[in-house]
Amino acid sequence: MRHLAAYLLLVVGGNATPTAEDVTTLLGTAGIEVDSDRLQTLITDLEGKSLAELATLGRDKLYVGGGGVASGSAPSAAPAGGAAAPVVEKKEEKPKEEEVDALDGGMDMFGGGGGGGSDY
Repeated sequence: MRHLAAYLLLVVGGNATPTAEDVTTLLGTAGIEVDSDRLQTLITDLEGKSLAELATLGRDKLYVGGGGVASGSAPSAAPAGGAAAPVVEKKEEKPKEEEVDALDGGMDMFGGGGGGGSDY
């Protein structure tokens, strides 16, 4: 990922076709170690392609969801083979009952009469 980030920075900075040496120099300036094998694979894969072309290819691979606010969990991906995902029914939660205060009408923790605050 660091190699791709450096490559894209160089392209945005005006170098239309960065070389492995350009990327190595940029990463070295930032003190980042370079993996020569991965960098060479990246340069080979990107050779002859423009940034606009790469963005178009990448956009087609991205999932574009709705713009609304999600409530609950995200929908799961459909299983491979075109089969429909099983429908999971939501169970309704029982409303919580209020707990009864054991000291209601009795003593409070300071020895007063449970009504609270009459000592002050």
